[in-house]
Amino acid sequence: MWNKRKIVAALFSTALSVGILAGCSGDKSSSTEKDTTLKLLLPNSPETIVGVEAVAAEFEKKYHIKTEIETRPSGGEGDNLVKTRLATGDMTDLMLYNSGALLQALNPEKNFVDLTNESYIDSFDKSFKQSVTVNKKIYGIPMGNYSVGGWLYNKKVYKELGLSIPKSWDELMANNEKIKAAGKTAVIGTYKDTWTTQIMILEDNYNVLAQDPSFVEDFTANKAKIATTPAALRSFEKLEEINKKGYMNKDFNSTGYDVGLKMLVEGTGVQYPMISFALPAIAQAYPNQVDNIGFFPMPGDSADKNGATVWTPSAIYINKTSKHVEEAKKWAAFWVTPEAQKLMMSKSVPSGPSVIKGVELPDNVYAAVKEMLPYFDEGETAPALEFLSPLKGPNLEQIAAEVGGGIRSAREGAALYDKDVEKQAKQLGLQGW
Repeated sequence: MWNKRKIVAALFSTALSVGILAGCSGDKSSSTEKDTTLKLLLPNSPETIVGVEAVAAEFEKKYHIKTEIETRPSGGEGDNLVKTRLATGDMTDLMLYNSGALLQALNPEKNFVDLTNESYIDSFDKSFKQSVTVNKKIYGIPMGNYSVGGWLYNKKVYKELGLSIPKSWDELMANNEKIKAAGKTAVIGTYKDTWTTQIMILEDNYNVLAQDPSFVEDFTANKAKIATTPAALRSFEKLEEINKKGYMNKDFNSTGYDVGLKMLVEGTGVQYPMISFALPAIAQAYPNQVDNIGFFPMPGDSADKNGATVWTPSAIYINKTSKHVEEAKKWAAFWVTPEAQKLMMSKSVPSGPSVIKGVELPDNVYAAVKEMLPYFDEGETAPALEFLSPLKGPNLEQIAAEVGGGIRSAREGAALYDKDVEKQAKQLGLQGW
């Protein structure tokens, strides 16, 4: 029979053994977490990669979870690779891809983790949330900041000619006339790079919606056509008017984007309809001139309704079949913190405001971006149509080049684009088509 001392010793020994086993178990769990590596698929963009690497390194310090970056091509080749890897179950834990219409083509409900109920979602701006929402579920977190469509202008020439920022289309046309009379190019045309031909149409969406708030819904449901909707047709008419008045450089068909930026910086061309992602390109090529470039939104017909069309950033999505969904959620939650966003912007100066509330822009932000801020502060922004509707016909840039080049009338171009959209809608199997 054991005495009291032996019983206490036995109990102590048992407790010690359990403690040791628990400690070993705890060490094993910690080791497993430290060994976790998340894989992230990014387009092969050095500017993007350097920012992500900086945030990933900080995330690893805090959570002991590594991030391994894989790269893919951009454009159509990259799109095909993403779709193939999703279809074959070979996708990384996290991936960067477009928001808006192109997201819907990836069947997010099947492929990506639903983030709707994550605590940080309420910090996202409404326009961004719309662009990553499918069937009322939110699937993405923002990769970067907004880009804003509008007119970049040379501030020095504006001052020399005594011009004011136009609030209406008539005021813009009056400025164009004064610039032309001064022997300079009023509107820089870079049709050699055909993607630039459609910018004026796309960045007019704020004005379209200001006049016809139901246009997106009706357009998507085949209840409204661009050619027969006055507010939407007006975008094509503006493009046509610029050509008829002779405000573009005569060699617009052979002038490319890079030359257009050079014209703007040098002041031989005074205004350039463009998206603000051009600002980093200007800063890289002409670092001492970038703050001489200003911004104003595409004017509508009424000065009382003045606002900007925005391009929401691409988004990071979590692969639904990942073996590390919980770790990926931690990664996403850290990415959208002010700390992580500040770190990212320290590596790449943003070309627009943040889509995350409470995230402040760095002191070295471009002067043109500062001119965009009042429109965001006052809520006078709207996403480009492609972030509100799955419809964006593939031939818009060619049609815009014909309208802007005087080959087709605005109405003819709009009707042709309606047919282009109809083909796409039928391919997507949308209701009403």
